[in-house]
Amino acid sequence: MSLVFNALVWGLSWWPLRQLQLAGLHPLWATMLFFAAGAVLLVLWRPSVVGQVLRQPALLALGCVAGLTNASFNWGVSIGDVVRVVLLFYLMPLWAALLAWVLLKETLTWQAGVRMGIALCGAMLVLKPEGQGWPTLHSAAEVLGLLGGFGFALTNVLLRQQASQPVAMRAFAMFSGCTLLPGALALGLSQAGVVAAWPAWSWSWGGLVLAMSGVFVVANLALQYGAGHLPVRLTSVLMLTEVIFASGSSVLWGGAALTGNVMAGGALIVLAALLAAVGERDAA
Repeated sequence: MSLVFNALVWGLSWWPLRQLQLAGLHPLWATMLFFAAGAVLLVLWRPSVVGQVLRQPALLALGCVAGLTNASFNWGVSIGDVVRVVLLFYLMPLWAALLAWVLLKETLTWQAGVRMGIALCGAMLVLKPEGQGWPTLHSAAEVLGLLGGFGFALTNVLLRQQASQPVAMRAFAMFSGCTLLPGALALGLSQAGVVAAWPAWSWSWGGLVLAMSGVFVVANLALQYGAGHLPVRLTSVLMLTEVIFASGSSVLWGGAALTGNVMAGGALIVLAALLAAVGERDAA
């Protein structure tokens, strides 16, 4: 249930992010605030973690990648078609296989090649305009979905590289990265006029930010607990329920329409992810 709760939070996160954007708080600012609570709690619990992480370049890289991942995903689902963005995000097995081959020197098996091919076919269907020609990226939101999925895969690879590091250090690296990088992006892009500047305080967005900060902290703890107590295969499958939550909620609340291409492509992407989960079990 803990992993399903985590997937539910992320699958429904597009709605509060859009409400915050309507209230004047850009998703990058919102992402910064969501994860600041977790970073502060970790520092209060273990103050030495700051210096420990700063002395580990690999953990700093992990934080930056995690920050980029969350900034991309949250921005993408806030401005684009939620279903398409989430499905493109879940091309993660494709990127994970390539990154594990390059960074972890894992063998790129024929089974991984098949999964990558299935995922690519799914992506082509998702990106193909209904009744038109070649697949294309239609919007910045779709680019952000792809970037977020790549970042998520790289985050997982880096976590495997740093598996020997204490959990508190890895968690602080990720929470601080998800606070500082989106904040830095928001500051730079707001000065360039690309995103909205920091708004004046208002309970119209402040109360929701406080609530969502608590929800994201609990969701992260649920993920850590579930991933630590369940087999990798089951963890990967349960995380895919995010696609169901995101798709269903966007159709019910956001007026999204599921076209044939999107449903067929989504089925292939989910199939590739399920095959990747089975492959992890067999490898274990």
